[in-house]
Amino acid sequence: MRKISSKVKENLLKEPQICARYRDGGCDGRITWEHTLIYGSKQIDEVWAIIFLCEYHHSVNKHQDGDGLDKEKNVWIALNRATDEELKRYSKAVDYIKMRERLNKKYGQFSS
Repeated sequence: MRKISSKVKENLLKEPQICARYRDGGCDGRITWEHTLIYGSKQIDEVWAIIFLCEYHHSVNKHQDGDGLDKEKNVWIALNRATDEELKRYSKAVDYIKMRERLNKKYGQFSS
């Protein structure tokens, strides 16, 4: 896991520490932080790219290898936290704006 920069960490700590997938139900365990996207072989160190997940939805600790992790849904949440400008900085090999549009058609508009 990539070290989170102090500036990003400071901003994340200002956000409510609740599971981003609480609406899916089944939340269990402490809140963890997931880097949802990789760019240039590194996890993206941006506030929008890191989401809070309970242990169940992150499939860690006592839920390791469980069925709570849905990486595509986690990416959908992160992409909806970003502005178009933020996504354009990382949309070299993958068009993240189009990916967000596709995932919004699949999962609906995201609201926090």
